[in-house]
Amino acid sequence: MKPVERREIVDFETYRDERPQYRARVMELKAPRRVHVGEHLTFLFENHETIRYQVQEMVLAERIVRESDIQHELATYNELLGGPGELGASLLIEIDDPRERGEKLRRWTALPATIYARLEDGTLVRPVFDPRQIDDGKLSSVHYVKFRTGGRVPVAIGCELPEIAAETVLDEQQRQALADDLASH
Repeated sequence: MKPVERREIVDFETYRDERPQYRARVMELKAPRRVHVGEHLTFLFENHETIRYQVQEMVLAERIVRESDIQHELATYNELLGGPGELGASLLIEIDDPRERGEKLRRWTALPATIYARLEDGTLVRPVFDPRQIDDGKLSSVHYVKFRTGGRVPVAIGCELPEIAAETVLDEQQRQALADDLASH
């Protein structure tokens, strides 16, 4: 997927002026790319526009003006995009209660090995996790993963961790959004 380039990022004041319309458009793009698996897992499949939005939001929130800081944000968020034949996603482990969250993130350290995308032929594709987000004693509540599907569109996303095992079959709109993202390489 084509990374977001510096020329696509505007200053935070210009962005603030156009933000309502741009945000509405990006939320529409995100909707079919958001996949809930069970009670606690949400995958947000990223594409060029969702990453551009994230960078613009950081520039606005942090009032970033220094060129080196903007370049840092671009480098950081562009890492989330999948390469040829890959789908990049943010995996959110959503548990509201802080104490419960801490306990489960320590207990679920095997989670990365149990996540999958199921392809039409039944093949399970395990994602590659960013090793910087995995600690021996506890998971992070946000992970950046890449599913190397070989350009094939998943039909389901799931988790085999016994305590939270679940699978979500992707609807036609979700599959089309991911097909569009895979085709944009």
